Amino acid sequence: MAKKQLTDEQKRLDTDIWIIALVTLGVFGFNAMMGNQFMSFVTNSNISVVPRLLLNAGLQFGIAGLGITIVCVLRKDKFTQFGLAKKNAVKAIIGTILCFLPSICYIFISGQFKGYQPFSILITDDVIASNILFSILGMILIAIVWGFFEGFNYAVIADKINKRYPTQNQWLDYGAITCAAICLLFHPFCTTFWGIVELITTFIAIYGMLIVKKKTGNAWGCVFAFCFIWNAL
Repeated sequence: MAKKQLTDEQKRLDTDIWIIALVTLGVFGFNAMMGNQFMSFVTNSNISVVPRLLLNAGLQFGIAGLGITIVCVLRKDKFTQFGLAKKNAVKAIIGTILCFLPSICYIFISGQFKGYQPFSILITDDVIASNILFSILGMILIAIVWGFFEGFNYAVIADKINKRYPTQNQWLDYGAITCAAICLLFHPFCTTFWGIVELITTFIAIYGMLIVKKKTGNAWGCVFAFCFIWNAL
């Protein structure tokens, strides 16, 4: 049986997906190998918060942002092409919040809620405690890297995968499935009862968020989720 010939568009999408995958896995692997050293440096309060934040942000952007940025520059694609628009923004945000409700309930019921702090990372308190200028600039950097790019990264990856592997089933979304699986694999989890509940609710949140993005054509729900839910609870 003859092998099906790929179109130029399919080849381009394959290349885009491979670039994103290799960059993401490369940075993630490097971070995993040097994790203890990086963690020791980033959490060392005796060191200026500036290099600690820049290193942390660089690694985070490398995992969630660098790959899609390289592809967009290479293809001369604008970020707005992936759903950063005013139309349906409110609908996308509301739909995303509903998808995250099971995850939010899990956090409260399991006793893990320690307070609501948007853009909460390891050194957020240190950034806020620094001088006023750097605290503002630092929080903007945190919002961009851990909020905007972490959420938008999923939207772009899902879009690329769905264009390469389209499906007629409106609820079977290969891009959303892949991104939800990536999210679970890239974050620590355990196999206790609450660990399983966390896996299920996280999958629902990411998968649902991307289904909402596809239905509304708007990616601001993804960005909102990582700004005000994922990195806030």
